Amino acid sequence: MAFNLSHIHEKLGVTSSHDGTPVNSITLFVLLLCACVVIGHLLEKSRWMTESVVALIIGLFTGIIILLSTEGQSSHILLFNEELFFIYLLPPIIFNAGFQVKKKQFFRNFMPIILYGVLGSIISFLIVSLGTLQFFQTLDVGLLDLGDYFALGAVFSATDSVCTLQVLNQEETPLLYSLVFGEGVVNDATSVVLFNAIQRFDLSHITSVNIMQFLGNFLYLFLTSTLLGVAVGLLSAYIIKKLYFGRHSTDREIALMILMAYFSYMVSELLHLSGILTVFFCGIVMSHYTWHNVTENSRITSRHAFATFSFMAEIFIFLYVGMDALDIEKWKFASNSPWTFVAASAILLGLVLLGRAAFVFPLSFVANLTRKSKSEKIGFKQQVVIWWAGLMRGAVSFALAYNKFTSSGHTQLQGNAIMITSTITVVLLTNVVGGLLTKPLIRSLLNPHPHSYSIHSEKSLSLPLLLNGQESVANMDTGNPLDSNHTVHYYWRMFDDKFMRPVFGGRGFVPFTPSQTDRALY
Repeated sequence: MAFNLSHIHEKLGVTSSHDGTPVNSITLFVLLLCACVVIGHLLEKSRWMTESVVALIIGLFTGIIILLSTEGQSSHILLFNEELFFIYLLPPIIFNAGFQVKKKQFFRNFMPIILYGVLGSIISFLIVSLGTLQFFQTLDVGLLDLGDYFALGAVFSATDSVCTLQVLNQEETPLLYSLVFGEGVVNDATSVVLFNAIQRFDLSHITSVNIMQFLGNFLYLFLTSTLLGVAVGLLSAYIIKKLYFGRHSTDREIALMILMAYFSYMVSELLHLSGILTVFFCGIVMSHYTWHNVTENSRITSRHAFATFSFMAEIFIFLYVGMDALDIEKWKFASNSPWTFVAASAILLGLVLLGRAAFVFPLSFVANLTRKSKSEKIGFKQQVVIWWAGLMRGAVSFALAYNKFTSSGHTQLQGNAIMITSTITVVLLTNVVGGLLTKPLIRSLLNPHPHSYSIHSEKSLSLPLLLNGQESVANMDTGNPLDSNHTVHYYWRMFDDKFMRPVFGGRGFVPFTPSQTDRALY
């Protein structure tokens, strides 16, 4: 029975941007994705280039070619709305971030990560919002209301953890990697929660009661989203441990892990919570319990599968952003006031720089007060790197700006066009300049000692994740969330071993015997 493929793409929000069919457009886009992978591989050891920058540059060149071939009518192969980003592309990126995280480093630095990711995001949000409110009123930007200014604060307080992770090496700078990575994920969740809260907040009547309600709503979303992710992660561990799918098919184990992770995200969105935060903590819980309950083959396959989904989603996003930077429709309306566009972009970039500096250095001082050992303190040079590495704005900022200032990727108002083009300009500048200069900055300030392999080779499919039936120390955090010298860790281990592992399984509850793969799982 025949079916209309174009109708399906229209329902998904994906359409061809020129006269070709969606199949032709998707085929060309897939070819470009392959080119990004190949060129990224050839530039793997580059001290300057990252795969995100490569995808952006390829997207720009492709946009120029399409723009010339269509006589200036379009720069896209595909058009899709921002909902596709939040529903299909963002979940695998954030879940893999939680699944691959080294839990010992993440929870050891939990206090500064929360300070940067939550309090720091709020500080940056306020500076960008109030700064644009002050400066944009002197420009002929267009009709912007108070909600638009606060939305800009949320848009530009979201760092790009994807690009940041590509310029930091977990083996050379583990502390910086843990801090920037953890902050990036929590920061994205905080920015989305702030953005959604602003959309529902009545800004026409701001009182102290409304502000307290706003803060209470923010904390409620943050905590309930986290608990939901933990609950779904534990549920997946319990089901796989009790039913032991691996005795019949490892495919079912992997399928259930993928579906449960995606289920956590969609339930969170259905309940109007933060799907980013939910799926991130679901990934952490699943790596701590569920992953150890599956067969050895499923462990290897699932870890590679999650990393691959995340990698493809990242490349897709940056490739599209590169092409969208040349979208003629947005620039046509923004070009009516070129100096206004330049001034707006410069103001936003300056506020991003100022907003990040306003919380990185003061909050680092506060974080150092809680660290007794001198080796654990965050030095000034490290703070400079954290400030610079977190300046990059990317996919989340891009999607939030589209959500606020466009309708399905299009805009007809000058004010909205200027906001979108300014967002694209800031994203391109911070990613390209930041991505190119972060590695040299780290080498000049910190002079890290390179190891025999990098974080990229650690993720390579050629590196085994399991060695002789045991986890590779390089890939899997064999420790527990907190340092063994801390009292909190001691009590957590007691609670985990006595109550959690007997019910949900996990590493160490039942000794793993490589020769008895079919019977050795919990």
